[in-house]
Amino acid sequence: MKEINVKGLPCPQPIIKTKEALESINIGEQIKVLLDNETSLKNVQKFVSAQGHKIVSVEEKENEYIIIIEKIGDTDKEVPISCEIQNKERKNIFVIIATDSMGKEEKLGKILMKAFFETMLVHNLLPDRIFFMNTGVKLTTLEEEFIPLIKELEKKGVEIYSCGTCLKYFQLENQLKVGHRAGTDVYLEGIFYFKKTVWIG
Repeated sequence: MKEINVKGLPCPQPIIKTKEALESINIGEQIKVLLDNETSLKNVQKFVSAQGHKIVSVEEKENEYIIIIEKIGDTDKEVPISCEIQNKERKNIFVIIATDSMGKEEKLGKILMKAFFETMLVHNLLPDRIFFMNTGVKLTTLEEEFIPLIKELEKKGVEIYSCGTCLKYFQLENQLKVGHRAGTDVYLEGIFYFKKTVWIG
């Protein structure tokens, strides 16, 4: 049985690692996931159930949670990877990026946009979720210099989503390099759930 240890990882990493592990095994096989808090456990359980896989067992042992998951079948369902956050310092900030360049001057705008992400990382000024839409989806697909920056944000626990309709419009559905494709539900959830929404573009 494949075992993955996601203890200490911020959301959505436990969900992403679980998803990747399930994708790497055959139908009928199982994985064991090791977690260190109840919030991460609930997030993984919610995602796995939505995907249609089977939760075989859940065990709590010495401040560790062990969940056994059986892969039931492949599914084309797009299930949003969303988090209940354990960290009390959550800022409740939702950022919408609806452009691939800040302002009318495109060359300068690209420089400013890159500096925006770099400053986030350097000063650890991280939102909880970023939703890329309209031409903003080019930053998660075509713009190679932005991909490592956005991946680093995701590693630090920022939820990264790109608008599915926008990806389809620009014929970029198969070129998503970071984050996850999402629909209007994730967009609306961000607007109504988070205390502050920042719109760029």
